[in-house]
Amino acid sequence: MRRIAIWTGSWLLAFAGVVCAGDGEVRTFAGEISDSQCALNVHSLTRSHQEMLKSKSMGGTAMECADYCVKYLGGVLVLSSKQDVYRLSNPERAATFMGRQVKITGTLDPKSKTIHVLTVDAVK
Repeated sequence: MRRIAIWTGSWLLAFAGVVCAGDGEVRTFAGEISDSQCALNVHSLTRSHQEMLKSKSMGGTAMECADYCVKYLGGVLVLSSKQDVYRLSNPERAATFMGRQVKITGTLDPKSKTIHVLTVDAVK
């Protein structure tokens, strides 16, 4: 009976590890570190910082806009890549790249569109 319990527990842990890891494949994603407010059209019609930069109400650069939206408007850092917006499981790794084009290496959870960030590198 004890062997069955151990075997079942081991199997459940292995299964949970596979499920939690998303697709498990390490990939590279390219785009801009943005804030969820602009990237998800909360206050932007173009899914970018354009309207906010024109109004100068949230700074004069994409970095200042993203920083303002995160600090004061409840936004979170995301990767905006063409028409896709990816949440970041550990946005603190991307904080120094706000408003910049980057390449992120990580694994994707396709259900939640969340990237588990392993590395972030600025695009030159």
